[in-house]
Amino acid sequence: MTDRSKIAYVDGPRLKRAVLAACSSGQQVRAELNRINVFPVADGDTGTNLAITLDAVASGLAGSLERRVDHVAAAVARSALLGARGNCGTMLSQFLLGFSRELDGRARASFADVARALMAGARSLDGAIENPVEGTILTVVRDSATQAVEEGDENGEGEFTEAMGRVLETARESLARTPELLPVLAEAGVVDAGAMGFVQMLEGVVRLIEEGDDEVAVQEAVTGDVVADLSRPDWSPIGGVSHPFTHGTRRYCTEILVEGANLPSEQTVRAALSKGTEELLVIRSEDILKVHVHTDEPQSAIDYCATLGTVTAHKAEDMLAQFEAARRAGEEAVRRPVGVLVDSGSDLPEAVVRAHGIHVVPLLLIEDGETLRDGIDVTAEEFHARLASGRTLPSTSQPPPGDFMAAFERASSDAEVVIGVLVAAALSGIYRSAESAARMVPELDIRLVDSEAASLLVGLLALKAAELAEAGLSADEIVAEVRRVRGQSGILFTVESLDRLIASGRVSQFAGWFGGLLDLKPVLGVGPDGRIKAYGKARGSSRARKLMMELVAAEIPHDVRQVRFGVVHVAAPEIARQVCEELRQRYGDAEMLVSPITPTISTHLGPGAWGIAYMVED
Repeated sequence: MTDRSKIAYVDGPRLKRAVLAACSSGQQVRAELNRINVFPVADGDTGTNLAITLDAVASGLAGSLERRVDHVAAAVARSALLGARGNCGTMLSQFLLGFSRELDGRARASFADVARALMAGARSLDGAIENPVEGTILTVVRDSATQAVEEGDENGEGEFTEAMGRVLETARESLARTPELLPVLAEAGVVDAGAMGFVQMLEGVVRLIEEGDDEVAVQEAVTGDVVADLSRPDWSPIGGVSHPFTHGTRRYCTEILVEGANLPSEQTVRAALSKGTEELLVIRSEDILKVHVHTDEPQSAIDYCATLGTVTAHKAEDMLAQFEAARRAGEEAVRRPVGVLVDSGSDLPEAVVRAHGIHVVPLLLIEDGETLRDGIDVTAEEFHARLASGRTLPSTSQPPPGDFMAAFERASSDAEVVIGVLVAAALSGIYRSAESAARMVPELDIRLVDSEAASLLVGLLALKAAELAEAGLSADEIVAEVRRVRGQSGILFTVESLDRLIASGRVSQFAGWFGGLLDLKPVLGVGPDGRIKAYGKARGSSRARKLMMELVAAEIPHDVRQVRFGVVHVAAPEIARQVCEELRQRYGDAEMLVSPITPTISTHLGPGAWGIAYMVED
């Protein structure tokens, strides 16, 4: 231990480093957590769900320069809530919400302050669960917080290092006792998976304190010798379980993210959803509501939540199908049967991507010899601001085969088969790059789908594929259904100015001059063959919008039962809002996704461009 490990307080930057260390450490045991996940359902996804949640937290902190500890804690809690996936992820977000609220108003925190925040998080978690079960993450969080408070009472404003070391020791001991409290764990010879993930996060924090930033990501070992002994990596505990539901009977793990200004209380939502459901957890923070529930009627829960505000994302996974896949894995890594991959040109909102665990391959922008990854190094909103300013724009590029190979390997660590739904081959070299990559990894089962589409229509088709995978359909069935749905779906768009289309060579200079002179707005779309097609033109923006709505209505059967929409825009959120209102007036409660258009497409369309994707599922 060196002098640098002496820590008397935590401020924003220190809390950020601690949280990132916890996220990195927790993600390292994803495969092991999946393998030992037998409670409350032996579906082998705790590690994946925790990793997705922690990735959301880490992404939310990227680039943060916040100095106040309470502001960083609030950002962590919000990111966790938005990205929470699965039972363990949702419970972790509830804990972090309580932790954050206790630190509110503090620029920096002593160990005693942090200890009280840990206890507040534990109490928040305890209070959120209707039927708490001991021997889970609930127990380990509470035991850890209790030890922290005792250390805080003794040390007061004292130093963190030794105190956090003792908190970690208490957490390890509590984890080792989980089989004594929960018989199903003892029968399987494992500790609780969610609790083990929490302890591994504490391991990361303590390593950061004791060894510094350089050592945080080094250790990949499973938490503690006693845990390694209990986990028994030489056999499959899920394979030894006779039935998936070790606690409860409901089949679909359903999660719903709602956003709105006047959301009801957690108690109100619990009362509305509690009948006939299990593992119900409802979290509300200001304008966000997150619901996790096991139910046999997921659509009923989704429909109810849609009455509360805007359902930003939802998913319903068939836990029986997950169990069968986990049991087939035997001693191998537990993976879901089918995973989905897209390119960032799909314009899928981040909340949807995280809810379904969809893998995204970023498109690239080249500026002054530097490569920027779409959605990672530059957001659509940042790029739109550059478009509006008239500044020189970077060039765009498709991901090389190497990027796709790496993405295929990552996705295959989560799924037995990976379905890639990609932008139309007729519009971009993205699909061909992915084909080349797939040939380079013949040992992986990769199925590529030419969406013959662009923007959010690609995203809607990928979302459909993810939902079908969660329902337990095979890869062949999913590919066939996605192609069928594409045949009766489409996307239309218009531009405010032809300048960018002229600059990109999509429109001749004379046609652009003539169109600008007459204020003509073209309505374009992607035809069934994946190529750009002209659908009409109108004079002025209002007439163009009216024409667009008429064209969409003409393409959708009047007796349609199930249709979804995607509204995309380039720096035109107000137009997108108005278009959504018009669609709701005509199609009622049809689901809608709204997203800014990716930089790669935005650079050709310019500010003020917008479009409507529609997916007919009948």
